Amino acid sequence: MSFQQGLSGISASSKNLEIIGNNIANANSYGSKMSRGEFGDVYAAALNGTGTDSVGIGTSLETVAQQFTQGTISTTSNPMDLAINGAGFFQITDGNSPTQYTRNGQFKVNRDGYLVTNDQKKLMGYQVNAQGVIQPGIAVPLQLPTGEVNPNPTSTVNIGLNLDASKAVTLPTDGTTIDFANAATYNNATSLTVYDAKGQSIAMTYYFQKAATDSWNVYATANGVSVAGDNTAPVAVTTLTFPESGVAPTDPTAPVLFDVPATTNATGATTLAMTGVKLDLTKATEFGSAFGVSMIKQDGFSAGQLTGITTADNGIITASYSNGQTRPAGQVELANFTNLQGLQPIGNNAWARTYSSGDPITNVPGGANLGTLQAGALEESNVDLTGELVNMITAQRVYQANAQTIKTQDQVLQTLVNLR
Repeated sequence: MSFQQGLSGISASSKNLEIIGNNIANANSYGSKMSRGEFGDVYAAALNGTGTDSVGIGTSLETVAQQFTQGTISTTSNPMDLAINGAGFFQITDGNSPTQYTRNGQFKVNRDGYLVTNDQKKLMGYQVNAQGVIQPGIAVPLQLPTGEVNPNPTSTVNIGLNLDASKAVTLPTDGTTIDFANAATYNNATSLTVYDAKGQSIAMTYYFQKAATDSWNVYATANGVSVAGDNTAPVAVTTLTFPESGVAPTDPTAPVLFDVPATTNATGATTLAMTGVKLDLTKATEFGSAFGVSMIKQDGFSAGQLTGITTADNGIITASYSNGQTRPAGQVELANFTNLQGLQPIGNNAWARTYSSGDPITNVPGGANLGTLQAGALEESNVDLTGELVNMITAQRVYQANAQTIKTQDQVLQTLVNLR
């Protein structure tokens, strides 16, 4: 009598239960993929390789195949969490061992600004250059800028507005130009904050004075000090001349330059002088409607500290700063493989490439059949807990049945031994 079939069946059922148990244990592991035991029958080889009446000698575990189906994506409150919606793997490295691949997007920022996993593997992608331009090519560990953003002095001011053509002339007739403290000497005013080379704020106010029909003088003050002339005898920065239709001014037709003197701001600090600031009023109009500013902006900003990051679905990471500025900080690169079943699981929800898996196919999220990223979300395990519990019951019954065949063969053998 042979006990081989029953023993192999018990062994196979035991392995199947181990696989099911591992699936259930990782039901709450983000990025984990369930496994399936694949078994094959075993036959003894005939001498000449033929025969139709061979009885098998049991079963064996051929492989443990992981199932790389999409897991459910659940949202979290952490913007550092990333989920892949579709194909692909995050690339992570410790700097020494070969690159590893994972679907677990629980990332954090370490003390050096690198995006890392819980076991301190660094997320890989494209870095940016000094000008904030993403540099595609070879993926490197992504490092966020942890330092502050240097201030940028204002160089250009753009104002789009309408000056009311129906208003009366306010140019004084006594030979003076304008009195900033007397609203009767100008028609309208608007303000804007600009920044010097140190990032110190300067309160700029622009005054619009109707000098004649279709002609408007423009004055400017910095922290209350006239930028041209002085407060006793201010000088206009420019004079706007409009055609009869009131559309874009006929003069000037290009930005004008003015200098900002050193002044004292609201906090009592002395601001730096600025030369050659461009004032663009070419979008101004003069229609018979109320004064209104449709657009006012400048290109300077103060120093700023990193306040947070956001990740787009194409993997571009944008850093936000306390001064309101945003800059690209890098782009995540994903990898995929021709044969996912050839990947070698190495623990911590990570895999390593093998000869069977082929070389990684890399691209940005959303490109080359790769999935997109979802920030503030994680991919749950694809384990079907209900199905695994049913499989466990089935594996238990198969184990019991194989044990029963051993018991039955033992009883038959005992009968033969007891023959007289």
